[in-house]
Amino acid sequence: MYFEDFEVGSTRTVGTIRISREEIVEFATRFDPQPFHIDEDAANRSIFGGLTGSSCHTFALTSLIHHQGESEIALVANLGSDSLRFPAPLRPDDDLTLTSECMAARPSQSRPAIGIVTTRGLLTNQRGETVMDMNTTFMVERRPGEPAS
Repeated sequence: MYFEDFEVGSTRTVGTIRISREEIVEFATRFDPQPFHIDEDAANRSIFGGLTGSSCHTFALTSLIHHQGESEIALVANLGSDSLRFPAPLRPDDDLTLTSECMAARPSQSRPAIGIVTTRGLLTNQRGETVMDMNTTFMVERRPGEPAS
């Protein structure tokens, strides 16, 4: 997807992924070894009442979903994310779906071959719960041959 493919107000399903217990534990063991991410008994005694995925892992999964999607973005650079929230925990065997709504799109003032896009991404599980909600702003290539505006 190039800059010209982003229409403010449009929503698209980016893709889905299933996350296993083993993947949750493996990621957390290496990067976020909280007891409720790596130890079933400790997780059962926590406020979560069971094993949960790390927020870092949840965020990383959105990048993987984007990369595996049918319409990969001609990404130049991620400029940042705002309003990053994790309303419901990531659980083993969750089927996650990432949807993206284009909130804003404008040509770059300093780089005519690039556009600036802001999207709201929602990562939801099979129960319809929002696992992650964030706004992301990134630079994306303009379609080759398109006139700069």
